[in-house]
This record gives sequence, structure tokens and C-alpha cells, in this order.
Amino acid sequence: MGKEKIHINIVVIGHVDSGKSTSTGHLIYKCGGIDKRTIEKFEKEAAEMGKGSFKYAWVLDKLKAERERGITIDISLWKFETAKYYV
Repeated sequence: MGKEKIHINIVVIGHVDSGKSTSTGHLIYKCGGIDKRTIEKFEKEAAEMGKGSFKYAWVLDKLKAERERGITIDISLWKFETAKYYV
């Protein structure tokens, strides 16, 4: 039987507009928690709204008001796994 995966919990805190959602969304993407096609969709939609740099933030920011205003309103929880970890 294979080795059991380790569970990792990550909490991101910081000042308003410091890039928490963007950094976390990018981490989720880099770790394989979201596919490239979805990121490309977010990039296209964000560019259409004049917010092209928000593509990774939109991984977590789902509300229409969050996307329009460019700020996170609601908390987010995201679960994914890598080859070695449950995150």
C-alpha cells in the first residue's frame, strides 16, 4: 500500500488590497488545484472588465460584486490535493 498523504492547512491574512486572493489563487493553480483552461477563462473575463491582472484572484472571488469592485467580500475555502499532500 502507498504512503498516506499529509494534510496541510494554509491560512492567508493581510491588509486590504495586499494581494491575498491573487497569491492564493496562483498557489492553487501552480499546485494543480485548478486547470489552465479555467484560468484562461478568468483571464479573458477579467480583461473584458478591465481587470486583467485579477485572473488568479477570481479562483477565490466568486461573487459578482467582488469581481466588479476588485475586493474580496466573502471568505473562501478551497481544498485540493497534490501528489504528496491534501491541502
